Amino acid sequence: MPDIDVVSSRRPAEGPTVPLLRATGLTKRFFGHAVLQDIDLELHPGTVHGLVGENGAGKSTLMKILAGVYQPDGGTVEISGERKTFGHPVQSQQAGLSTVFQEFNLLPDRTVAENIYLGREPRRGALVDTGQMQRDTAELLDGLGVTNLSPTTMVGSLSVAEQQIVEIAKAVSYDARIIQMDEPTAALADHEVALLYGMVRRLQERGVAVLYVSHRLTELFDLCETITVLKDGRHVATRPADELDEATLVRMMVGREMSAFFPNPVPGTALGAEVLTLTGAGNDYVDGIDLTLRGGEIVGLAGLQGSGRTELVEGIFGAQPFTRGAMTLSGRTVQVSSPRQAIRRGLALVTEDRKAKGLSLNQSILDNALGVVRAVFPGRTGTARRRMPQVLSSMSVAARGLDQEVQFLSGGNQQKVVLARWLSTNPQVMLMDEPTRGIDVGAKHSIYELMRQLAADGVAILMVSSELPEVIGMSDRILVMHEGRLAGELPAGSTEEEILQLATGTPHTTTRRTSTSETTTSENEGEDA
Repeated sequence: MPDIDVVSSRRPAEGPTVPLLRATGLTKRFFGHAVLQDIDLELHPGTVHGLVGENGAGKSTLMKILAGVYQPDGGTVEISGERKTFGHPVQSQQAGLSTVFQEFNLLPDRTVAENIYLGREPRRGALVDTGQMQRDTAELLDGLGVTNLSPTTMVGSLSVAEQQIVEIAKAVSYDARIIQMDEPTAALADHEVALLYGMVRRLQERGVAVLYVSHRLTELFDLCETITVLKDGRHVATRPADELDEATLVRMMVGREMSAFFPNPVPGTALGAEVLTLTGAGNDYVDGIDLTLRGGEIVGLAGLQGSGRTELVEGIFGAQPFTRGAMTLSGRTVQVSSPRQAIRRGLALVTEDRKAKGLSLNQSILDNALGVVRAVFPGRTGTARRRMPQVLSSMSVAARGLDQEVQFLSGGNQQKVVLARWLSTNPQVMLMDEPTRGIDVGAKHSIYELMRQLAADGVAILMVSSELPEVIGMSDRILVMHEGRLAGELPAGSTEEEILQLATGTPHTTTRRTSTSETTTSENEGEDA
């Protein structure tokens, strides 16, 4: 998480205030099934209220009711003491409540200003007053502390972090007194989270109430005065943040003790032979890459956004083929120029955007899980089909049946389906790009356990993650990228500070400690012979 003063974001204790929003007894049913039951919520001026729960707990349903997307089957909503009924999102916005959803709703071929004021552009007569719109946008961004974003820039050219800023600015432009934020940092690197923190604080200073949904528990404790926990569509608790800790919050969310976020290696896991080696590998995005992966190890790949992490794994997988250097798989020099070749050679890639690149959302769970093996190993389809129910069951995929469309699964269950489709190919190397992005702590723990089991089975795993605690907690050793190159290697248990020094190119005087892989290599030379 960003190195910032989180204490100063907390507002001093004040006397009772009239809630900007009071929801009482909100209930929602789909096909007779209650997905939200008797939920109460209060949001006060100038405060950040955290909303947490596992996927399927009802968070999104609650937010969509408040946003006017869904209409409740029971309960009431009051804004500043006045009862409101929202039959359409526009009515919610007109009442002073704006929502920043996790899925962006921006037009890439329009400018920042045009996106923010889409459908309500200032006019001079019959024409759009472009100059006024750009000045209003500049003033809006300046008020949020954003100085490096131009109103005239095309949204399609912006980074994910910059698009997130545009979404928040758009919400503020409606003169919102209440803003809901759904996983606002899910696609941001740690250094970009600091900018979002600053924007949230400025909203607080203006008296805006923020409902903040995040699976990153550190953010909740950094920003929120109060945290509400939902589970299975019901209210578990609403408590001051300073009365909670991560262990208590996790227990309330998942309904059971979780002794550790990151499971230990499976007993008996052994470091195997070299499976993948890169020597001087490079393409248009990365250069001079030297790395080795061995069976049975999980190697973390850290770095700031734009450092080349995704481009490196895509290079290995043949999506952005290397144009120089050499690749060796299980002792044989190979050239991987396409994903199909990569899959045939025992490589698998879990992409960072499961919805856009990892799944066919309108197809069934079974069709998605068999998609790769059908396309690349059609002769194995029958065997994979027979085994798939057991594979999905072992991963605790929660669904009504294998014929259910993937789009109706929670994020965590969707990610498990992505993993299942790759397991059917029996990979030697698993490339995992942000494998737990946007999923809850319970689902994360399940995926961590699966990764540990894959390592125990001799699979080599290269894991890209923007969450440094995840990198530290799951990695047997850590590689760090900076500006398209590997900046260094660190052993298991390294600190966030050590990782960030390499990721930012900050000079330091400490020498690199011996990595776990180097130590284990010498201990296992006899086994490899």
